[in-house]
Amino acid sequence: MASTLPEHFLRERIDADFHFIQHASDFGLVMHSALDIDLETSATRYAQLHKNWDTQVDAEAQFIVDQQADLVLADVPYLTLAGAAQSGIPAFALCSLNWADIYRHYFHQRPEAIRVLVQMEAAYASAQIFFCPEPSMSMAFLDNTLAVGPIARQGKDCRLQLNHTLDLAENAALILIAPGGIDTRFPVENWPHGQGIHWLVSERWQVDHPDISTLSETGLSFTDLLVSCDGVLGKCGYGTVTECVVNGTPLLYIPRPDWPEEKSLLDWLTAYHAAVRIEPAWLEMGALRESVDQALGLKVKPCIANGAEQIADTLQGFINGK
Repeated sequence: MASTLPEHFLRERIDADFHFIQHASDFGLVMHSALDIDLETSATRYAQLHKNWDTQVDAEAQFIVDQQADLVLADVPYLTLAGAAQSGIPAFALCSLNWADIYRHYFHQRPEAIRVLVQMEAAYASAQIFFCPEPSMSMAFLDNTLAVGPIARQGKDCRLQLNHTLDLAENAALILIAPGGIDTRFPVENWPHGQGIHWLVSERWQVDHPDISTLSETGLSFTDLLVSCDGVLGKCGYGTVTECVVNGTPLLYIPRPDWPEEKSLLDWLTAYHAAVRIEPAWLEMGALRESVDQALGLKVKPCIANGAEQIADTLQGFINGK
């Protein structure tokens, strides 16, 4: 498992033994926060990466060979796919997005864009299969995609335990605040008291508010918290969207209209009756009572997360056929 995510986080989320390697071949986008992209720095990083593309591919190919890998599953670094192709090791891609289309959306007018996109697209096209879990953005430039079902963890409803642990009234609304991978912080200390809403936030926020508790106080995993709450407040990211739907929990989402993946995620979330729009300005003073009531009134349609099993079966079939 090659990643720059914290090892403890990966072991909490992956129910299998693995050897962890601190390594990443791409950066995606440089972010100011969970919602704001640093476009200029991101463009510069891509230009630097592709200025010495052949050297970068050689280094990644050698890294893969050094791991004695028989197969590569990439989510979804295109440099890794290019390195695997050069080293002759079969590789598969898995993601609801690809960085070529993201790059094209934001940086297509830059002078180096044509060269960068040619290299990106060739790398993605080199994959044996590009698995696209539901819901995925369109990837029109590829002919090696395979649609599979959603990927999400199923949690356990621990609401009665939470009510006792947090000393909540039975009719209190419980909302999990999860802005995304980067620890964006909302000004929750300014939010109203006594509205019948209790909020769960990261302990790193260091908030003193009678209607707020921290995730660590609950003693539960993130997914068990998600299914036990009345709603999640955050952005439309793949993991949040699918886990909300699969676990029957509405998402009070903060729109990102310029994010290319937003439409596919939001259309799917809406189709399962799990979407409540939150305007960013409402977060300043916590004007969210009406939105929480809207979430409480939703009945999320059932959805089965079978994408991981479909991918595993396909990979096993490939391995058996080698």
